[in-house]
Amino acid sequence: MEHITYSPKGVCARRIDIDIEDGIIIKASFYGGCSGNTQGLSALLVGMSAEEAIERLEGIRCGFKPTSCPDQLSKALKEYINK
Repeated sequence: MEHITYSPKGVCARRIDIDIEDGIIIKASFYGGCSGNTQGLSALLVGMSAEEAIERLEGIRCGFKPTSCPDQLSKALKEYINK
């Protein structure tokens, strides 16, 4: 299992932790942000492949911001895949 710690930019969340095993998300945790939304997102991601999560979350915006917590999570996963 691999652990990712990501510092998001432009959103309320201060940190995202992701555990991945064989390309599948085992756990995702947000520190800061909208608690109910980030808890819901974290629960939905369990068992999803990193690639599918990127496809579903990339480009989502939060209000007038150019990014969102889901979009930032997709950026963390892209960094992980491209390393």
